[in-house]
Amino acid sequence: MKKIAVGILSATIGGALLVSGAGAASATTTRHDTQLKIRDISPNPVVVKKGSETTAYFDVGASSDVEKVELSVSPAENNFRTMHTKDVKDLEGWRWAIGFNENDYEGKWKATAVAFDKAGKEIAKDDAFFTVEIEQGKLDTRISRFSADPYKVRKGKSIYFEGRLLADDDGWEGVRGEKVNIYYKASYGSGWKWVASDWTGRGGKFYAKTRAYKSGTFRAVYAGDDELNGSTSRTDYVRVYSWRR
Repeated sequence: MKKIAVGILSATIGGALLVSGAGAASATTTRHDTQLKIRDISPNPVVVKKGSETTAYFDVGASSDVEKVELSVSPAENNFRTMHTKDVKDLEGWRWAIGFNENDYEGKWKATAVAFDKAGKEIAKDDAFFTVEIEQGKLDTRISRFSADPYKVRKGKSIYFEGRLLADDDGWEGVRGEKVNIYYKASYGSGWKWVASDWTGRGGKFYAKTRAYKSGTFRAVYAGDDELNGSTSRTDYVRVYSWRR
């Protein structure tokens, strides 16, 4: 008795295989058995440090009737267009390596795998999503308008320091709540000695004072932290004299 499957209709719609109609479950063509799956994206999220590149690896599983697989990636946002095509490195098996740097879009990305048969016809498609995160790294700092006053002072009197700590966050801005240390080196001396410190206030301003003992040079130093690089100010000389009758 001849078995007849009626109403079998198959079509590729939007890269995905659609099987419908009576008898579809008993279809025996390899096209209906085609499988394609993006199994792994590692690492995810892809964390990129400023000034370096992070490689992400893509692993795809495909059934035996698949002759070739192509992989592409792009930002998931419809209104965003990549400025350049990502370089996709083909590894052994259905695996790829793609490098990301600080110039790439930060946010959600989509990976698309497309399978082809021996005739070069698209037979399956799969999408998977991953995230790219850009680490900005530490901001550069500088100490501006540092001064030690007065430029000439009697021994035992006070020397006053002031300046501003600035950070470059798309423009130089004052940094509040950071500790700045003042160091002194005597004339003809070889080493720097701590003499005072202060915490920056509004606009990154700091103030400090110490007693005058010998003529020498002063400078302000900021050590930095997890988000800011350290910096050192210009030097300022103060002459110290003794009172004589």
